[in-house]
Amino acid sequence: MTPLSVKEQAAARANDRIGTVLVLDQPGMRIWHLRLQPGESLAAHRHDRPYVWTVLTDGTGRSRYGDGRIVDVSYAAGDTRNFADLTPQTAFVHDLTNTGTTELVFVTVEFG
Repeated sequence: MTPLSVKEQAAARANDRIGTVLVLDQPGMRIWHLRLQPGESLAAHRHDRPYVWTVLTDGTGRSRYGDGRIVDVSYAAGDTRNFADLTPQTAFVHDLTNTGTTELVFVTVEFG
């Protein structure tokens, strides 16, 4: 797999869709559901505000980041990660591909 291209990075900086379905959008908080079937990808997007995710299923994924990194991750249902200090100045971009054999399901909450 190749790193994010310059074109993909530019598109990601304009893309704030961090899930597949936005289920709540209110001042100060957005809640996303993310469902990826095996082999399916979420397009590169930006994270520029505090957020937390919890994965609801076991599985594996691969993300390509704007800084050139490609990271493989194994997820266990219930894993949670908090990105409390993100701002527009510390934003990052990445995509996510389900590299496993089962559906990946996340709930993500953005703040700010």
